[in-house]
Amino acid sequence: MTPPNFVILYVDKPEQSGAFYSALLERQPVETSPTFVLFVLDNGFKLGLWSRHTVEPAAAATGGGAEIVFALDTPGAVDATHAEWAGRGLKILQTPTDMDFGRTFVALDPDSHRLRVYWQRR
Repeated sequence: MTPPNFVILYVDKPEQSGAFYSALLERQPVETSPTFVLFVLDNGFKLGLWSRHTVEPAAAATGGGAEIVFALDTPGAVDATHAEWAGRGLKILQTPTDMDFGRTFVALDPDSHRLRVYWQRR
């Protein structure tokens, strides 16, 4: 079996969420419709944003049950990304914190999906 390379988030307004992720990921989606937006990242990973009002079978879960994770190279990069995202108006759930694995913070997208940024202590 091949490893997973695609995540779909169920969102309230795909076009609005698409604009949010376009700014966050600094790229345009490769597909956009009123009910679905798709991003393909340089490493091949795909992020889909599907209207929770049209997905079948209906999705019971809402934001907050999982995280999209962004790994960075230094603790300072974590702090800089936090400052940038807070400046963009992202809701910050956890400010930069040192934990047993390294430095991290958590922000929320418009649908309350968790976005974790971290640097792993070696």
